[in-house]
Amino acid sequence: MRRAPLIALCFVFLSAAVPAQDRSANRLLRVQAARLVRVCIWPDYYSVTYRNPKTQTLSGIDIEMAQALGKDLGVGVEFVDSSFAKLIDDVSQERCDVAMFAVGITPQRAEKLRFTQPHLVSDIYAVTSKRNRRIKGWDDIDKPGSVVAVARGTLHEPVMKSKLKAAQLLVLDTPFAREQEVQSGRADVFMTDYPYSQRFLANADWARLVSPSGNYHITPYAYAIKPGDDAWHARLEQFVSAIKRDGRLLTAAKNYRLDPIVAP
Repeated sequence: MRRAPLIALCFVFLSAAVPAQDRSANRLLRVQAARLVRVCIWPDYYSVTYRNPKTQTLSGIDIEMAQALGKDLGVGVEFVDSSFAKLIDDVSQERCDVAMFAVGITPQRAEKLRFTQPHLVSDIYAVTSKRNRRIKGWDDIDKPGSVVAVARGTLHEPVMKSKLKAAQLLVLDTPFAREQEVQSGRADVFMTDYPYSQRFLANADWARLVSPSGNYHITPYAYAIKPGDDAWHARLEQFVSAIKRDGRLLTAAKNYRLDPIVAP
């Protein structure tokens, strides 16, 4: 009967001897033990992680890459709905093991998340209405009277806050709201990236793409995890290197016409 307190006391001492980072750095082991990797996605991200509203099926480059990760690890894949506004909380609160929806690497996110090497890279693009007479080219965007819409929590919010000098910035809670503002004429453009713009234009006959004349703000996209887990990060790095090397990334990119933005 006296052994139980002694064993418990030894366990406390042993636990205290192991650095906190090492005790928490067991994500890979937990994934393997559960035979399941939980992947955060934004289900409205055309060509990346998109859920068809009619069929509820998921498609996109990072859906395919998440399935490839599960196969490489020998585990199943569970997709967890997230968004750019909820990204940091969802990863930090461990609602998923990794966020795989082409997460742009920004200074603000890098303070809270740990990223893999980039797998995609994109500039910023603008979408306007074909009926809009104010915006003929990129140089017409940042002028007095122009209204520029962005979705809250996306990388476009801080970038456009720093870039715009004359135009009004309109920050909206959802991508759909930002698109409605442009379609209705209440905003002149909404800012997006290459993947979203390509699929959006294919499904919105009222919209027109406005491209920057040169490099405006190039952003690398990667997968994100909670900081401090070296083993899990190293395994994901190994995965990204492998899909670049063996052609799986490029093949998936071509399926969604994203091959122009595959990172080297």
